[in-house]
Amino acid sequence: MVASEIPTVLWTPDPEHTGPMVEFCEWVREHRGVDVSGYAALHAWSVDDLEGFWSAVAEFTGVRFRSQPTAVLGSREMPGTEWFPGATLNYAEHALTPGPGRQDADVAVVFAREDGLERIVTHAELRELVGRARAGLVRSGVGRGDRVVALAPNSVETLVTFLAAASLGAVWSSCSPDFGARAVHDRFAQIEPVVLLAVDGYVYGGKRFDIRPTIEALRAQLPTLKATVLVPYLDEEATLDGTVPWSEFTATHDPLEFEPVPFDHPLWVLYSSGTTGLPKGIVHGHGGIVLEHVKALGLQMELGPGRRFFWFTTTGWMMWNLLIGGLLVGTTIVLFDGSPGHPDLGALWALAERHDVTYFGVSAPFVQSCLKAGLRPRDRYELGSLTAIGSTGAPLSVEGFRWIADAVGEHIQICSVSGGTDVCAAFVGSAPIVPVWLGEISCASLGAAVVAYDESGKELIDEVGELVITRPMPSMPVSFWNDPDGTRLREAYFEDFPGVWRHGDWLRVTPRGSYVIYGRSDSTLNRGGVRMGTADFYAVVEGFDEIVDSLVIDTTQLGARDEGALLCFVVLAPGASLEDVEPALRRALRTELSPRHVPDRFIVVDAVPRTLNGKKCEVPVKKILAGVAPEKAVSRGALQNPDALAPFLALGSGG
Repeated sequence: MVASEIPTVLWTPDPEHTGPMVEFCEWVREHRGVDVSGYAALHAWSVDDLEGFWSAVAEFTGVRFRSQPTAVLGSREMPGTEWFPGATLNYAEHALTPGPGRQDADVAVVFAREDGLERIVTHAELRELVGRARAGLVRSGVGRGDRVVALAPNSVETLVTFLAAASLGAVWSSCSPDFGARAVHDRFAQIEPVVLLAVDGYVYGGKRFDIRPTIEALRAQLPTLKATVLVPYLDEEATLDGTVPWSEFTATHDPLEFEPVPFDHPLWVLYSSGTTGLPKGIVHGHGGIVLEHVKALGLQMELGPGRRFFWFTTTGWMMWNLLIGGLLVGTTIVLFDGSPGHPDLGALWALAERHDVTYFGVSAPFVQSCLKAGLRPRDRYELGSLTAIGSTGAPLSVEGFRWIADAVGEHIQICSVSGGTDVCAAFVGSAPIVPVWLGEISCASLGAAVVAYDESGKELIDEVGELVITRPMPSMPVSFWNDPDGTRLREAYFEDFPGVWRHGDWLRVTPRGSYVIYGRSDSTLNRGGVRMGTADFYAVVEGFDEIVDSLVIDTTQLGARDEGALLCFVVLAPGASLEDVEPALRRALRTELSPRHVPDRFIVVDAVPRTLNGKKCEVPVKKILAGVAPEKAVSRGALQNPDALAPFLALGSGG
């Protein structure tokens, strides 16, 4: 697949632009003696001189090292890169210490819920709340390295508890309250939490959901818990036996202190999509996240004092972790909890108008939905503060780009970005001094050495290949949880190209230095902009006695604008019928995982094709269903049961 011509430029930076990115370039020239005129030169320096670039970021943005590092890089091997050896610091100190945009009266957080509940929190109030939650955690026996988890929405209490945990050097992890008990347990049980923060329920799409039964089930399955804190989120009178009310948990205030921890001390655990086995616990460190997020938010996105940053996300997606990072650079963060389509698709645009949002982040499928609905936000809402729209979760279609320019505003910078939970950051995205080309991601992120490889590891230009990262980044995982020798981490990213990170996306690098992402190159499901693994799915489906085996395939085509069907192939037990079991399957997937896991169709097959080592052939089957010739999709000699391919070959050929 090769590009034919240069696409239309939809947005051009102001030639007189004088924001933080330009200031950083001038600072580098003055303090490092490096001429980085223009983004291409700046990016080249950022990946060629890792020590020079990341030390400059730390100094320019005012990273607070309690103990100074002895070097920028101890080891540059991937995996196992050692960043800023000897340094100690604390994430929460960067988010909460008074500074530009973080003075007592400055607004730290704007919170809005779909049912109209809103709350404004100043930095003085935020510091007070975190001090109270910190005291509650200490009383509960939480110390450095202990795990604090949350089954909670994108709310003030969730943010406060995270910052309190981080201030102690405790390790955070969160799931959205619409996750089913199994999905939450599969994540939290791995890390053995001592405190669980939970809400009584949540609101979505005009409906209210009580999740206290889920909390009770979880508590019974998490024997390491010392305390469960209940936030009366829907009902002020809500209680649950054996839990500590939020009011009691935050009743006393201790001085706000910050435990200095090593650069790679665990900050939080995010989770892989669980394509093979349980979701992997991805551990990120305090230092790597601070450094990456002040770079991404402060330079790449030019957020800071006086600006307002919004991204539609839940606490189960890494975009929540990026959103709250706005506090690191003194910008006001706008938290929204609820459905982006309730009461209609104008809800988030109305939020942007009401709270003067500067940077408005959503998913590509949300943009597509607005386009299909014929929405024209510029005609309905006063969006004078809005300068940039971020889009992620899936590739933004050409039509999506056009719609933003036409229906929101030509002056809006379209910031299509792509990265991963794995690094809690974007590999490719936007910059204030780089144009936006129709259908393309403007540039690689500073410090991200992004390349497309063919199967042999040869670099490709203007051809589709595997997205790889050839140099280390500070926010790459410190480790996977319960992976002491790093075996699973190496298998996840470094098996195909030793010493090079293979991410699992199809990528084309243009001669302009822009990028086009074509979706996942592995078997991860990507529905509604949310990546989901197949393992969670199989755990539910194959929990039914009537189901012997199953295979789930997302048929969305490479580079497709719209989602394809989600198909579930099932092998039935003797005497079982699909007609009898399908309603229960659908209910179980909806309640135990999420509505997005419910397939469009269930199809009965005799057997699921498996490799010689027993792995289900998800990627080969997806290729066959897409019409790829079977001999190119899979080697029959690599299969335990090659005859099992027959029904998929028939479907792929239109049979």
